Amino acid sequence: MALIGYARVSTADQKLALQHDALIRAGCERTFDDHASGARADRPGLAEALAYLRAGDTLVVWKLDRLGRSMRHLIAQVGDLAARGIGFRSLTESIDTTTPGGMLVFNIFGSLAQFERDLIRERTQAGLRAARERGAQGGRRPVVTPDKLRKARAHIAAGLTVREAAARLKIGKTALYKALGCGTIPSPPTMPHGPPSAAPSRKRVCAPFSTRPSSSRFGAECVSRPRAGDQRCRQAPGRCGS
Repeated sequence: MALIGYARVSTADQKLALQHDALIRAGCERTFDDHASGARADRPGLAEALAYLRAGDTLVVWKLDRLGRSMRHLIAQVGDLAARGIGFRSLTESIDTTTPGGMLVFNIFGSLAQFERDLIRERTQAGLRAARERGAQGGRRPVVTPDKLRKARAHIAAGLTVREAAARLKIGKTALYKALGCGTIPSPPTMPHGPPSAAPSRKRVCAPFSTRPSSSRFGAECVSRPRAGDQRCRQAPGRCGS
């Protein structure tokens, strides 16, 4: 039976001397070190220690948080060690799973951790139900709010393009196109035996706004082919994109 120590600090500036001294006083024959955050799963020193341990050995740490990233991870690690016939010992908390009392204390810690997770899940679900009952909806907030949509329509009615209106309101033109109900349609295909022409392009078409007066100079807003840039359609309502 051998006592194998494991020491860890989060950064290279921190020192391992305190943990080394405690592990040596506990009688550890060999110690493995890590300079890594406990949140990392890939710790070379811990991997070497776990590979070095044999049945009947005991892994010794200065504190519980030196081994596990969380209580759930710690319980899983100790469970794996127990399945291999290896004990676990924490010096600060005086936990030794090779004794009945130490195993009892560790199981109590595991039960408390599970109880805490269940409470968090229950509170989260209760909060979501209460929010839904008040009419709140989850997910991302819309980029184009009703107020911005109203201002965008006013800008477009005044003669701005959709791109210019989006820039003035500091929102994406794609989001504004979607909020305005614009779609993207392909241009008619080229006839097989007709004269050569460029590849079919795509242009955006927007439906006329019902809130725009019928006497408006601009009945609809459309953007021509991308290479030609944005152009305002000056046709009558309903004929944009024809």
